[in-house]
Amino acid sequence: MTWRLLAVHAHPDDESITMGGTLARYRRSGAQVTLVTCNLGEEGEIIPPELHGLEADGADQLGGYRLAELIAACSALGVTDHRLLGGLGCYRDSGMVGTPSAEHPRAFIHAGVDGPRHAEAVAQMVAVITEVRPHVLLTYEADGGYGHPDHVTAHRICLEAAERTGVPRVLAVGRGAAVIEQALADFVTPDGLLEPTAEDLGYLSTTTDVTIDIAVEAEAHLAALAAHRTQLTLIPGGFTLSNNIAQPLLAQESFRLLSGTPFPSGPVAQDLFAGLTV
Repeated sequence: MTWRLLAVHAHPDDESITMGGTLARYRRSGAQVTLVTCNLGEEGEIIPPELHGLEADGADQLGGYRLAELIAACSALGVTDHRLLGGLGCYRDSGMVGTPSAEHPRAFIHAGVDGPRHAEAVAQMVAVITEVRPHVLLTYEADGGYGHPDHVTAHRICLEAAERTGVPRVLAVGRGAAVIEQALADFVTPDGLLEPTAEDLGYLSTTTDVTIDIAVEAEAHLAALAAHRTQLTLIPGGFTLSNNIAQPLLAQESFRLLSGTPFPSGPVAQDLFAGLTV
């Protein structure tokens, strides 16, 4: 049989930063992998100086550029089934908390639990789940990994849609303390960049239910990250965002069970589908 995996992310690049190795590994193993992106990240900061004119306060063309980056990243990861929630242009990047961009009528934050578009967004996610019938759905923790309102909205929509449709297992991406400590201990921050702390990396989790070894997917993972050149820059052993804080590449990606079938008791599982039956 073919396992089916659905990953839901707020913006282009989130898939590659948080779980690119996992998506590549399961595509290589023959699983059906579907990626849903909720908006095009129109409010993102732009690293290459020659592209600054694309920003929201300028030509406001960053979303289309990032869509091309996302397509390239998906190609690197082997993901051929990629969708935009509600279709192209349905939702827009809300920006960070308290920014004027959150008032835009298409801002994804309006799909939050108390927002006027919440029911619409949940119905759209239900439609995707009903079609794809995933055995496992991957998304964020309740805080979205680092507090971005679009990540939080994606988490809430996923949980509600998964409950309505009976997704067998829903997992949140998270970085366990031991994995982070080891990665930081082995990492040498290049000159001119800020040295990272665990808090800088985000997506921290106190509980890990499954850990995926992604070392063999390093080439695909790096290619996917490199595709998102407006948002990050590769450095030896890692990458940096526009904040100039160096981030090490991890050899493992970890997840915590949010709902559904528990993993078998014993050591931390090494497979997203461990213990599931069909």
